[in-house]
Amino acid sequence: MSKDNDIGTGTMLLSFLAGAAVGIGAALLLAPKTGEEMRGKIKDLADDAVDKIKEYANEAQDKIRASYEDGKELVLEKKGIITSAIEAGKEAMEREKEKQKAEP
Repeated sequence: MSKDNDIGTGTMLLSFLAGAAVGIGAALLLAPKTGEEMRGKIKDLADDAVDKIKEYANEAQDKIRASYEDGKELVLEKKGIITSAIEAGKEAMEREKEKQKAEP
């Protein structure tokens, strides 16, 4: 459940950053600056936003990969336990069959 909250927090933070980027972009457009200055500021802001989005996307991929690997290990562990239990059950059944054959 903690992993779900981590992804939700990342999504919320990404949404916040996107909203902030839009707000800053609007402020830059409305501020009294030359066109070249404004374009430079918007470009810098867009580059920063893209870098942050890439960073958060990479973090999300790492978390998903880690969750997948943890789940895979758990499944393999449980599979081993179940296989051992089945084998033990088969052996016990064979012993009981031998006992039944031996009794007149």
